[in-house]
Amino acid sequence: MSVSPAGTAKLKQTVAEKLLFGNEPSPELVAILLVYFVQGILGLARLAVSFFLKDDLALSPAEVSALMGIAVLPWTVKPLFGFISDSFPILRYRRRPYIIFAGLLGAASWASMGIFVHAAWSATAILLLSSLSVAISDVIVDSLVVERARVESQSKVGSLQSLCWGSSAIGGLITAYLSGSLLENFSTQTVFLITACFPLVVSGVAWLIAEEPVEGDRSGFTLITNQLQQLKSAFSQKAIWMPTAFLFIWQATPSSDSAFFFFITNELEFEPEFLGRLRLVTSIAALVGIWLFQRFFKAVPTRKIFAWSTVISAVFGMTALLLVTHANRAIGIGDRWFSLGDSLILTVMGEIAFMPILVLAARLCPKGVEATLFALLMSVLNLSKLTSYELGALLTNWLGVTESNFDNLWLLVAIANLSTLLPLPLLKWVPDNSASD
Repeated sequence: MSVSPAGTAKLKQTVAEKLLFGNEPSPELVAILLVYFVQGILGLARLAVSFFLKDDLALSPAEVSALMGIAVLPWTVKPLFGFISDSFPILRYRRRPYIIFAGLLGAASWASMGIFVHAAWSATAILLLSSLSVAISDVIVDSLVVERARVESQSKVGSLQSLCWGSSAIGGLITAYLSGSLLENFSTQTVFLITACFPLVVSGVAWLIAEEPVEGDRSGFTLITNQLQQLKSAFSQKAIWMPTAFLFIWQATPSSDSAFFFFITNELEFEPEFLGRLRLVTSIAALVGIWLFQRFFKAVPTRKIFAWSTVISAVFGMTALLLVTHANRAIGIGDRWFSLGDSLILTVMGEIAFMPILVLAARLCPKGVEATLFALLMSVLNLSKLTSYELGALLTNWLGVTESNFDNLWLLVAIANLSTLLPLPLLKWVPDNSASD
């Protein structure tokens, strides 16, 4: 039985929509997904940055944690980029020119890391610029996602956020193993130069965004005034500021990540290739977490997701004590297998917990200030991440954990994990509805 050309086209359209969680394929959707995809691809340099700071610049765990916190700064002022994008069009466009600029800045930053950086201060400055480039492109595509999410049907709610987050996870998945294996054969500088190629994709896809030119009858300052008034009105509501405050406290607890990285590379002697495999596992786990949320947890009340994911993550996070004290060897589990299993579970729980945040934030954004308010909500999370890094740096220094002394690492890990339970009494600040309500 033959199928008509019209029928074939309709079948392809149906298959494409199923693959895209019900979202209609379009050039603009391709551009949005590619920007998120490149954000995941940039993970290619993540291990290179860690080894560069540890080995090439000989920084201590506390210094690395402090520096990584500083590198997050551009993400804490995302509302500024939203203001600029919404209020000051370039050549009458609010989106395309900023995405082009972000891609060029990212390429220049990573190229500079590979050629010019030889000191901690210059590494901090360039990492700030690379972070700035991603933050700018992120706030622009976030605004496009919010505009689309506002008109989603109930049957498709949260599907676009899941699709975008999944696109980033796929990008991370592709480069996860390469991030380690490349370091086995090339210098960190070479990895930085390879990474510099990918932000150019962001500049290239800017032309796929469907955007009408802005009429020039109002000044940027007038638009900013209007936006500030709308933001003031929004954050005067308990329904907005209370969940935002909870999310900050939830994510601001001290981190032991930098000290733990020194432990697994210096003490356990995990080589870059294995760390790449570890990142591959976490990237797969991120996709699994997104799928599980979309398939099973979209209808679960947000408070319940936060509560259970926090408790489960804290319990499994404490299992790192077995690795730190080498107790895992006594029960017959090797260091590498233990690390793989632990990372898998923690990443899945983290993704399930994070997806409701994206859906909630998108729903809170009023029309006309999508980029600004969504960026403001996300910047609160990024500010909490900066706080987490800096508190971790202070705690690492206070406990005397260094690149060669891990005697108190168990205490650092214990404090970092137990502190994640502290925000649970504040769960009533979060709406008790689900992502699908």
